[in-house]
Amino acid sequence: MTRKQAVALEYGLNSAPVLTAKGDADVAEDIIAEARRRGVYVAEDPQLLALLSRLELGEEIPPQLYTAVAVVLSWAYWLKGMRPGDEKNL
Repeated sequence: MTRKQAVALEYGLNSAPVLTAKGDADVAEDIIAEARRRGVYVAEDPQLLALLSRLELGEEIPPQLYTAVAVVLSWAYWLKGMRPGDEKNL
């Protein structure tokens, strides 16, 4: 059985997405539950999770992950009917 892990990113007003939460087991479940409660898209990508979980809290994602994170963000924007930049008007 694999252990549950989760990370959270914040982009919005930052120049690059920033790691805002990460955890295993119960903490991971709490991160996912809070994201869903707030209507935040939850992606399941084990490879991206493994890379993002190496970051420290408050750290911007490295340029090598821009494309992978951009794919997830574009999907999340599409699901919410938003376009990049719309978050600045929220």
